Amino acid sequence: MFAEPEHSVHAERICNLIYESALQRGTGIARRSPEYITAKINGGKAVVALDGEKLVGFSYIECWGHGDFVATSGLIVDPEYRHLGLAARIKERTFELARMRFPYAKIFSITTSLPVMKLNSRMGYRPVTFSELTDDEEFWQGCKGCVNFDILTRNNRGMCLCTGMLFDPKAPETKATKATPYMMLIRNKLSKLFHLK
Repeated sequence: MFAEPEHSVHAERICNLIYESALQRGTGIARRSPEYITAKINGGKAVVALDGEKLVGFSYIECWGHGDFVATSGLIVDPEYRHLGLAARIKERTFELARMRFPYAKIFSITTSLPVMKLNSRMGYRPVTFSELTDDEEFWQGCKGCVNFDILTRNNRGMCLCTGMLFDPKAPETKATKATPYMMLIRNKLSKLFHLK
């Protein structure tokens, strides 16, 4: 579901899941603080998956380059709930949230995860060079928590172990992903909850 302010109680667990996943894979997921995660939840920019009261999955969006780009980030699923299709459902809802909140923005993702790349491809993302992504300095500084940050800086942000993927709403092949009446209904609900413009 789209996260609401009461879900901020899960911020610490979300941070732990992100960190543990990075350790298991030995690849980079930039570390986030509970305050950062709470801000995303309270700002109407996150998706949570719950099993009763237990948080089992999460993802969030972030706007960059004065609204020209939106990144989908932090996709995580509790290890006990993997291989059930939950990551795909979270990714789809996060994509839907990004399209509703920022309908004209390019949506991008950088990842080392093959399953995430496959999910992105199904939704209309295409692999791109980093030069096609945002040049917002603050976004790239967010990679500092990643174990591979030195690779990124050595290559002048031209490449890293992550693959950049981009969804462009203006591209001809993505016309079918325009906002549906259902998406507009959800956007109206979000607007009331978070006073969005």
